[in-house]
Amino acid sequence: MEHHSHQDHGSVRSYVTGFVLSVILTAIPFAIVMQGGLGSPVVTALVVLGFAVVQILVHMVYFLHMTAKSEAGWTLLATIFTVVVVVIMLAGSLWVMYHMNANMMPQMQME
Repeated sequence: MEHHSHQDHGSVRSYVTGFVLSVILTAIPFAIVMQGGLGSPVVTALVVLGFAVVQILVHMVYFLHMTAKSEAGWTLLATIFTVVVVVIMLAGSLWVMYHMNANMMPQMQME
């Protein structure tokens, strides 16, 4: 027989807090982009990416209830593994797309 504590599921207050934080973390980058950015496209992209990372963490804590204590830390370990796999896949995909573009369209580089 399994016993679940009340902390396994979020309260209405935690869901509302997560929702409000998500809206704020969406509205700020949206406003930055709609105002024309922060001067440099690279800086703008990094700021938007930073807000995206924070929003992922908010979703993990407030909606998925993932903490270092949940399930004896296995949830955190699985999350770290998932992040590593996603980073490898994204980096590999970008690397392949860059090199395919450079190698498949050599006439575009001469113009």
